[in-house]
Amino acid sequence: MISFLDLKKINEPYETAFQEKLKTVLHNGWYILGKELETFEKAFAEYNQAKYCIGVGNGFDALVLIFKGYIELGKLQKGDEVIVPANTYIASILAILQVDLVPVLVEPKLETYNINPDLIQEKITPKTKAILVVHLYGQLAEMERINKIANQNNLLVIEDAAQSHGAFENPNNSKSQIPNAMNVILSEVEESSGTKAFSFYPGKNLGCLGDGGAITTNDKELAKVLFSLRNYGSEKKYYNEYVGVNSRLDELQAAFLNLKLPNLDNDNNKRRAIAKRYLSEIKNNKIELPFWGFSENHVFHLFVIRTENREALQEYLTQNNIQTVIHYPIPPHKQKAFPEWNNLSFPITEKIHNEVLSLPISPVLTEEEVSFVIEILNRY
Repeated sequence: MISFLDLKKINEPYETAFQEKLKTVLHNGWYILGKELETFEKAFAEYNQAKYCIGVGNGFDALVLIFKGYIELGKLQKGDEVIVPANTYIASILAILQVDLVPVLVEPKLETYNINPDLIQEKITPKTKAILVVHLYGQLAEMERINKIANQNNLLVIEDAAQSHGAFENPNNSKSQIPNAMNVILSEVEESSGTKAFSFYPGKNLGCLGDGGAITTNDKELAKVLFSLRNYGSEKKYYNEYVGVNSRLDELQAAFLNLKLPNLDNDNNKRRAIAKRYLSEIKNNKIELPFWGFSENHVFHLFVIRTENREALQEYLTQNNIQTVIHYPIPPHKQKAFPEWNNLSFPITEKIHNEVLSLPISPVLTEEEVSFVIEILNRY
């Protein structure tokens, strides 16, 4: 069976180093908010060309804390509307609801699966205060256009980057073309981009061995609040400025991430190489392949195809020992959790959720396995 994602194989090369890091952390006797986290926060901020990185418990907390931070700064208040793509994973919407903000769903583009900038303006009301952009499946949304809309309407931009570690918009300052990625000058697009939330769930392009997350930002005021909010609202122990939470990326997971971060670009390039093969060699008119402009704006966290009879294709692939996953079978507005939305109509979102199927793609997938997947799909 070709696994959809073989996490054991992905982490095997790090096993000895993981064990050494475990010993180091264990013997240091400091397991929360220590040197490993400090090292990772600095490295991940530099990698993302951001001024600040705040390590948190998971990707969901990263989103919630960003919203809470903006509320503390008076830039958001309960009842404000936040525009969000209708086809996102439900966590994006739950984070908005968690802090008593109001999600406003907007259809994606069928081509990219990302929010359609052309439809944002018509959903903006006097209550709209932010746009939550989701870089779905690893491909960046159209940030230049979205930032322009946000600037014109005085809206905050928050990016859910849980699936897009290492995706960059500016091809002229491509990380792969510059020996020292930390010296990349921010493009206008990157400078104006909003604060970003990351997840290090084990299956992500940069995954730890448990839950983990981070926030990157260039906003000094927001960063200061976030460092406190993640730690019970406290900057100094036992002195609490805010009603905070306990959401801290722990030392051990930070230590593991410190080992894996230097290889992220290489791993992403392996994913792109597989995607190029899929895109050029899968030739079946029953299968709709994803769009990619062959730039570094896509890291292929997932390789998502569409087909009208998904169940039949998935069963066919299973019979041929190829494991696939559906991301995601039910759109948020059709979930039982949201009965008030169940009668809404989002035809593009519904089409996507009814047709998408994710193929195996990972840095450890072999050329032979890729060839087999292509061969089987072309026979369908």
